[in-house]
Parts: sequence; structure tokens; C-alpha cells
Amino acid sequence: MNSRERLQTVLEHKQPDRLCVDIGAGGQTGIGICALDKLRKAVTGDEDYTCKICETFQMLGEVDDDLKRKLQLDVAGIYPLYDMFGLETGKFKKFKMPVDGTECLVPEGFNYTVNENGDVYMYPEGDTSVPPSAVMPSTSYFFDSIDRQKPVEEDKLNYLDNCEEFGLLSEKELNYFKQQVSWYYNNTEFGIYVTLPAMAFGDIALVPGPFLKDPKGIRGVEEWYISTAIRKDYIMKVFEKQCEIALENIELLAETLGDMPQVVFVTGTDFGAQRGPFISPETYREMYKPFQKAINDKIHKLTNWKVFMHCCGSIAPLIPDMIDAGFDVLNPVQCSAENMDPQMLKDEFGEQLVFWGGGVDTQKTLPFGTPEEVYKEVRERIDIFNEGGGYVFNSIHNIQSNVPLENLISMIKAVDDARGLKTI
Repeated sequence: MNSRERLQTVLEHKQPDRLCVDIGAGGQTGIGICALDKLRKAVTGDEDYTCKICETFQMLGEVDDDLKRKLQLDVAGIYPLYDMFGLETGKFKKFKMPVDGTECLVPEGFNYTVNENGDVYMYPEGDTSVPPSAVMPSTSYFFDSIDRQKPVEEDKLNYLDNCEEFGLLSEKELNYFKQQVSWYYNNTEFGIYVTLPAMAFGDIALVPGPFLKDPKGIRGVEEWYISTAIRKDYIMKVFEKQCEIALENIELLAETLGDMPQVVFVTGTDFGAQRGPFISPETYREMYKPFQKAINDKIHKLTNWKVFMHCCGSIAPLIPDMIDAGFDVLNPVQCSAENMDPQMLKDEFGEQLVFWGGGVDTQKTLPFGTPEEVYKEVRERIDIFNEGGGYVFNSIHNIQSNVPLENLISMIKAVDDARGLKTI
């Protein structure tokens, strides 16, 4: 099989010729720029190559096509034209990570300031004339949103303020998607994964609006979660408006892309903490499921795309409803959380969900374990999840920038041994 055929086989819950592997196709399956820089140099020996940032908020590095081929990865990812800060991708300039000096390429509009402590402040649309929307501390590898919540005046709340970021895709954006997807479809054999914009309801990474110069409405993380309880009608109106626009965008994207994509990312809204869900199944059914189901049903009606859901934490009690909502793929499969035993997940839900992730714990094992512990865990997870098909290997969420190179190499060697390959 080639990579595209391998991914399609997995999506059909059949056993592929060998393990299907992804690193970097999406903003939840990626690798931090500092770790990528070290890995690429070690794998290719090319000391002069400068890696690009493909997701600026988390400072994830682009796994370029040459590295994909070298590691025999199976999936290529297409990101939206505009990133989490509203910066257009395509043209780049150099940037040096303050924490360790790693050089990388960032979007041309990546305009920032640095305070006396070395903290990097980022601005919506790169406009330094407005207050910053995020900060990367000098000791960190990624940005955190700055709370720009204005005082809430109950009698002046307008749900449309929380819909400012939702609109129909422009011709420029649609052409960008078509160009990117068509190129990979016609010129490579990679499986194709597309991140669809503005389809996630209540994704807390997006609520603060790091891409907005003057965010209005409910924008603070704490205020948003409180509002889901005390201002439920307000939140539901936001979701209704967002859903209306998203359904129109799906029609535009389906017409533009046809069946070239195989997998589409639609939501990264998290519902789980380490020890269990932080919402009840009843709340999920009332507030989120109807809108997610509407999105998924529209996609399934118009295309052959499989729908990818990212949802962290201990979410086992919610999974049956997620399946009923029409999700085909679950990520990151956080086996480190309570009640998320890999074998249980595979036995209970493996016939209905493709698991994309779960390959190694990125909270403890990958960054802090020994190479031997990394190898052992990766092989154990592959043995469980890959049995009978329906599995794409990936770590549990993004590989962080501080992961030791020897642990990354151990992970890849374990994947190679499971595939019967030697890539490094």
C-alpha cells in the first residue's frame, strides 16, 4: 500500500499492510519547534535547514515533506490560511526561540515585543498598536493567551459579540485550501488531513480570541466556563449562530475540495480532566452534541470525509454520545488519564472509532522517561491499538519542545520495529 491507501484502510477499520503513522498533520498531532529542529538534524544530517512554524500559538514545527519521506510518515496536513493570531501563512521571516536559541521561520506578520525578563508578547494580526493577546514566557516554548475580559455588564451582553470571528470563508481562503489539497492529492501519495476553521463549539483555546484586536463578550477562560452554567441561553445563541455559518462553510468546502481530503479536523473542545469529565453526559447532550451532530451529518451527507475530534482527558463516559454525534476519529486518546485504559478503549469502542494517538504519554514517559521506557510503552500501545486496524500512531497530544532527542529516536525506533522498517 502507499500512504494514502494505508490511511484509507485504517479509516475503514481494516488491517493495513503495516502501522499507519502521523507526526505533524494537525495542531494536536504535532511537534514543538525545538524538538523538531533537533530531530531533523539528527535524522537528515542537514545542519543548515531552518524549520518553519506551522502553528504559532503552540509554536509547532512543520514536518516538511522530505522529513516525512525519510521517516516514512503517512499523513500530510493542511492548515487554514490564517493562524491563531490571524496571521496569513505563506511568507516567512527568521525568529529565535528565547528559551534555547533555536532558529526557526515564522509568518511574516509575526510582530512581537520583548520585556525586560525576556518574555515575548504577541499581537493579534501582528498589530503592535493594540494590546498584546498572548505571551510566551522566557522559560516557555509556547504562548499563553492574555486575559482581556472586560467587566461584564449583564444588561449589555450581546451574543453576537462572541460571534465576531465567525464568517463565510472568502474566495481567497477557499482557493488556498483548493491549491494546497490539490497539490498533495496530485503530486504525492500521502494521506490527506485538513483542519477546518471555526467548527469547534466552545474550544477554550479560541474563546479568548487571540486573533481579535478588541474582543468583546465573554472572553475570559473562567468567565466562559461560569457562563455555560449561569448564562446558558447566551452560550446556546452563540453556538446556534456559529453552527449556521459553519454549515454554509461546509457546503463551500465540499464543493471546492470534493473527496480529495480523507480526514477533516473539526473540533478541539476539551471535556476531560485527569480524573474524569468536567461536564456531565447530560450537559454534553444538551449543549454540545446537537451542534456537533449537525456539523458531522452535513459533512457525511456531502462528502466521504471522516470527521476527526480532539478531546483531552478522561472522557470515557462521553464517548458513546460522541459516536452517536457522528465522530469517526478520536484523538489524543489520553491513556494517562483515569478510566482510559488502552485495552478497554479498544475493546469497547474500537469497532466504531478510529484511534489517532495514544502511542506514548507526553506528560511523563516521553519527556521524562528513559529511552527504554519510551520504547516499551510505544510497542505496548501499538500492539493494543493496531490490532484489527482502525489506528493511526501518534503521541498523546503534541510532542513538546523539551523532549530529549534520545527519547524521540527511541519512539521512532519502536515504531520502525513495529513496521519492520529502519528509517534512522
